[in-house]
Amino acid sequence: MQEQLKQLTLGLADVIYGKEQQIKLALCAMLARGHLLLEDLPGMGKTTLSHGLAQALGMSYQRIQFTSDLLPADILGASIFNTQEQRFSFHKGPVFSQVVLADEINRAGPKTQSALLEAMEEGCVSIDSERYTLPTPFFVVATQNPQHQSGTFPLPESQLDRFFMRLSLGFPPADAEKQLIRGHIPQRDKAIDAIISAEQLQAMQANVDKVTIANTVVDYILSLVTHTRHDKDISHPLSPRASIALAQGARAWAFMEGRDFVMPEDVQAVFASICEHRINPHDVYSQGSVCSDILARVKVPL
Repeated sequence: MQEQLKQLTLGLADVIYGKEQQIKLALCAMLARGHLLLEDLPGMGKTTLSHGLAQALGMSYQRIQFTSDLLPADILGASIFNTQEQRFSFHKGPVFSQVVLADEINRAGPKTQSALLEAMEEGCVSIDSERYTLPTPFFVVATQNPQHQSGTFPLPESQLDRFFMRLSLGFPPADAEKQLIRGHIPQRDKAIDAIISAEQLQAMQANVDKVTIANTVVDYILSLVTHTRHDKDISHPLSPRASIALAQGARAWAFMEGRDFVMPEDVQAVFASICEHRINPHDVYSQGSVCSDILARVKVPL
């Protein structure tokens, strides 16, 4: 499994130059059964990363381009009357895929955003009093532009909290951008062979659940979370949902590092990506500065 994860990272690094850390964090979210939010300026590679991830996973994939006129039924599906059978039949929408790319999610209105986010939370869709279960594994990669961009509908804090992790790719290093400029094949045209299957991913996720977390590390997570609740400069303290996400993210990171137990370093590695958008929801460019300050202040267990 570790070799497959290594190949997965290398395959994605072949289309996203100079962003190995962000790739590892994206895989961490997937292994932890979380959903990923990519937020950055246009042209930074958000769609390229999410599409490459879907290809490498070798699972069913749908891309939903969010626009101001997109309706919930365009995502979830709708009941359509069958004139031959004289009854309504449900036609599934693009959300019924194992990997869903919600491109520019903040271009759609709040009602449409909520339709996807409720499906993410519940793992099913309710239409006309009927419940339809989404496929497993189910992984949403949403992209959005910063909120100062025109024509956007900001996700409220309660909706942002449903995303396991938020990443910003940022500008590539100079040498990576040179490689990108010199490349003969546009990134979007590069195909990644499927490296793992849905069954293999589920086996990895099951192994992540088995990673042990000592009481001292649990206390460390609790100390980090509690610090945000007592700091007067933090207007959005971390909730118990964030505590659970942090523990699961640390398990996934430890698994990726080849260990079956969590160390404080694993918590530190994922802390900013999991918690920054909950503490500081509308400032993607803070670069984890708030979280870095918290990590520096809270004592690390020996």
